Amino acid sequence: MAVPAQRQHSRFQSLAITHAVMTAGEASMVLALADSFFFDVDLDAARSRLLAFLLLGFAPFLMVNAKLGPMIDRLRGGRRAMVVGLAISRVGVQIGMIFTADGIALFPFVFAALVLQKTYAVTKQAIVPSVVRNASDLVEANSKLGRIATLTGAFAVVPAAGIQQLLGTGATLFYGAVFFVAAAVLATRLPQAHANRSASEPLAERGVKSSDVHVGWIAMTVLRFAQGFTLFQVALWFRSSAASPLWLAAAVGLGALAPFVGNTVGPWLRRKTEVERMLAAGLALPAIAAGGAVFVGGYLVGVVLSVVVNFSGSIGRLAFESIVQRDVAERSRAATFAWFETRFQFGWVAGAAVPILVEMSGTVGIAYLAAVLVAALVSYVAGARPLTSDVTVTTH
Repeated sequence: MAVPAQRQHSRFQSLAITHAVMTAGEASMVLALADSFFFDVDLDAARSRLLAFLLLGFAPFLMVNAKLGPMIDRLRGGRRAMVVGLAISRVGVQIGMIFTADGIALFPFVFAALVLQKTYAVTKQAIVPSVVRNASDLVEANSKLGRIATLTGAFAVVPAAGIQQLLGTGATLFYGAVFFVAAAVLATRLPQAHANRSASEPLAERGVKSSDVHVGWIAMTVLRFAQGFTLFQVALWFRSSAASPLWLAAAVGLGALAPFVGNTVGPWLRRKTEVERMLAAGLALPAIAAGGAVFVGGYLVGVVLSVVVNFSGSIGRLAFESIVQRDVAERSRAATFAWFETRFQFGWVAGAAVPILVEMSGTVGIAYLAAVLVAALVSYVAGARPLTSDVTVTTH
């Protein structure tokens, strides 16, 4: 039975508001910990230390993939109950951080926060199809949620910065905890979408039989590889060649803003073409940019490449999330997202590890990236059905 449009809009509003408040709490926590020794990792540190930092960031995905993703799909009370529980857990973790911010005991709480954050991201992605009218609205919904995350995170850190300056880390963590309390209350209004079948099955047996999903996740993994590689390659290149810190600041700052632009442009692209072509464009644009950058050189190309890769990554993510939300069975959507997110994060870590393990000049690194992206683009175009035939993908 079709859900009335007004009710569907109300459902999306509930998810959007909850997501905004969760993001505000997350941004406040990151700012609060900025002065702690947990974030005392710079690009001049030993390469082994950088690798350890990457592995620490990847570890939560293994837990979400192995345990929490399937649990989300089986949970009595559905994904609404999961979001409520996650928000309450974040409150407890924030309180724990308040008492351990200056010691080694902070690390377990940071790890717990990372696990909870990744679990929430997977749960949110699984909820989205239940708050839109049809598959054609998925890109716009994902885009709005992405823009909401950027804006609310930016607004939340303004008072957080003042609190941090005046009262210190503990007060800022408490400020963030207030957002998570609010999120727990707001999450009770989310739709009670859930499925009770076990999700501990092979991927092909979970309802993931779409060839577009299978070729799409490989393309997205390469895009995430490109994002991790570009961040560290550009940073290490700039540092090793004694570039002005302003170049690195421009690359990181503009690269961080690029996903917001991508989330804004995404719905317009979706109205013009299919999501499979959006994902192909997400691979083609950085491949062209990297190929051209090889012949130009200079620090500016590093900045431009950072922007293009992150912009394209957001376009690709919007497209891929919509493909999964369209083609994957409801009974195992959260576990499937967890499965993919683990591989995407592995791609990011693998990409970041390459310039750490192998020193490359700016030109060589960019040429390597261009080759990887071109190979991925050719493979994806050959495998995605709407790009190779007139077959129409059935939505449900």
